[in-house]
Amino acid sequence: METYGKLLNIAVPVFLILFIAEWLVDRWKGKRVIRHMDSISSLSSGMTNVVKDILGLSISIITYGWLVRKVAIVQVENTFLTYAVGFLVIDFHGYWSHRWSHEINFLWNRHIIHHSSEEFNLACALRQSISGFINFFTILLLPAALLGVPTMVIAVIGPLHLFLQYWYHTRLIGKMGFLEKIIVTPSHHRVHHAINPEYLDKNHGQIFIFWDKLFGTFQEELPDVPPVYGVTRPVRTWNPIKINFVHIWLLMKDAWRTSSWKDKLRIWFMPTGWRPEDVRDKYPVESIKDPYHFDKYDTPASTGMIIWSWVQMLFNYFLLIYFFANIAAIGIPGIFLYGAFVFLSIYAYTELMDRNRYAALFEAGRSIFGFALIYAYGDWFGASRWGDWYTYAVAGHLVLSAILATYFVLTEMGKSGLPVSLQPESIH
Repeated sequence: METYGKLLNIAVPVFLILFIAEWLVDRWKGKRVIRHMDSISSLSSGMTNVVKDILGLSISIITYGWLVRKVAIVQVENTFLTYAVGFLVIDFHGYWSHRWSHEINFLWNRHIIHHSSEEFNLACALRQSISGFINFFTILLLPAALLGVPTMVIAVIGPLHLFLQYWYHTRLIGKMGFLEKIIVTPSHHRVHHAINPEYLDKNHGQIFIFWDKLFGTFQEELPDVPPVYGVTRPVRTWNPIKINFVHIWLLMKDAWRTSSWKDKLRIWFMPTGWRPEDVRDKYPVESIKDPYHFDKYDTPASTGMIIWSWVQMLFNYFLLIYFFANIAAIGIPGIFLYGAFVFLSIYAYTELMDRNRYAALFEAGRSIFGFALIYAYGDWFGASRWGDWYTYAVAGHLVLSAILATYFVLTEMGKSGLPVSLQPESIH
């Protein structure tokens, strides 16, 4: 846990620097593939994911350590070849777990967040799940276990394999020649994120593209079919915590509402998007029929509110830097309280971005919780050993957040007289 936190304090700044570079190139070329609220939502989603992972809020039905102890037929040393085999097996595992997340109804809930952005840029790569509490797919690492690849090798390769999937989430890189035949490129992954009928559920590979070609899910990006991004049932919110559970909530409601006991059971394991017929007709949900003619989700916001949303996201990252660097010192239960505060913070400011009139109450609750933590610990989780300035910065931000959330709710919500959910889009 502590090692992973230190690794994140190296990797996340690199991700942010690359995102800023993409934003500068985007403005220089006039592509406009980055929108403010969408990017803030994506980066905030990444923060929820790393907090969930670092707190260990998931379990494995079978752990790799148990698997290798039970089935290894040979024992190999930690050589370059061992790491190469481990990397290949992890990529095989990634292909199938990724593919099944697209094809099985209840598994889609753990992946919908990654596809929920209606843009395709480096920020959207950070839209990662917090709803996958059970790891079902360790068995896919069986080839590595049979060869006795050590648990430590898999533990080292895992984060590296994940981080290497960041770079190809961009529209600013075209096709890459012979590399298109070997690795997943931006062109391949644009296809994967597209909702065009020609592209749906294609290119599930994570590092190597040959899995898709081997198992029949490969699709080249076509010059006359520009990819359109998002999900066919748009999520219509910037709140990443809500997005993580929107699909499972629909499945639960459909299972409750259908009159068929057979459908109540099989809905979870049917192809993604399947709904019981009696429920589908009585309770329709929004679905994009024509990917070339639909309005992207957006919310009106003043320049001040956009700037403040960026400040909120960056301040939460500022909190995470301290969290990742001091996990061991904070200890239990402090790390879980810290994580809860970060989650509440992200929920509150993304509700403000969604123009929820109750966002001021969420911010007030978050501020009260924050001050309660400072009171209980005497400072911000032991930060006084570095000086009082950190605690004062957090306290000042809590006060400012509550004031500005109230201000924006009073001055910007419902200016046109329409309900917030019907406000026209204004930022493109």
